[in-house]
Amino acid sequence: MNIKKAVQTTGLTADTIRYYERIGIIGSVPRLENGIRDFDDRSINQLHFAKVMRTAGMSIEALKQYIDFIYEDDDATIPARRAMLIDAADEMDEKINSLVTARDYLRYKVKNYYGHMRDTEQKLVDDK
Repeated sequence: MNIKKAVQTTGLTADTIRYYERIGIIGSVPRLENGIRDFDDRSINQLHFAKVMRTAGMSIEALKQYIDFIYEDDDATIPARRAMLIDAADEMDEKINSLVTARDYLRYKVKNYYGHMRDTEQKLVDDK
C-alpha cells in the first residue's frame, strides 16, 4: 500500500511515517520499482505499535531504544524491554487517573452549577 493508504490505516501523518522510517522506529519500508513506498503488513504493524507507545507517553528516544533492543535479538535485553513496557503502562495509569479526577471534578461542578458555580462566577464578576 502507498503512503496515503498507510496514513488512512494508521491515523499517522505522512511526515510522521517518513520520520519514523528515517530514525529507525520502523524498519525500511519496501519500495516499488519507481521508488514509491509499498507498506506491507510488517510496516503497518510497526507503525501501529509506535503509535500506541507514543499515545502511552513513551518518548521518541525511549521508543527508539526499545526498537534497538528488539533488533539486537538478545535475550539479555528482555528485562529492559519489559521494564520499559511496565513504565509506559504505569505512566498511562497516572494519566488516566488524572483525567478521571478532572472529569469527576467537572461533573461535580455541572451537577452543582446553579447552587455553587453560578454564585462563585457572580462573585468573580462582582469583585472585578
